[in-house]
Amino acid sequence: MLLQLIPPNITNDYRGSLLAKRVFMLITVVTLVRSLIHILAPDGGAQTIATIPLDTFGTNAADAVVLAFSLWGLSQLIIGLVYVGVLFRYQSLIPLMYAQIVFEYAMRIVLGVMKPVETIGTAPGAIGNYVLIPLALIMLALSLRQRSTT
Repeated sequence: MLLQLIPPNITNDYRGSLLAKRVFMLITVVTLVRSLIHILAPDGGAQTIATIPLDTFGTNAADAVVLAFSLWGLSQLIIGLVYVGVLFRYQSLIPLMYAQIVFEYAMRIVLGVMKPVETIGTAPGAIGNYVLIPLALIMLALSLRQRSTT
């Protein structure tokens, strides 16, 4: 299983479930779109999406939050571009990408508990974390299962 997760030769040969590959494509698109929203939205999505009440913050504090959201968008863009590379050139890494997704989204929950931010609503991403972890675990298992080639 470890060799499937971290193959000795990284190729474009993917033998896992086609469903897992299609879901990974969808996650890639969502990651890229979400990243661009955080980079391009005037508030980085902090208030309009994450419901952080920036209008109650001082200007410097609000600007710092907007910058942090924009930088987060940049990080998401980078990982989204890695996902694109995996889809077009290195599909043998799809299981590893699912393991990374599970780790990232689980840590988002852990860090959110450790360092909570007061919001005026529930951000879609907060709900998405709880949906994506079990989905990615299932897709990880499916991506590791070898399809028959006959």
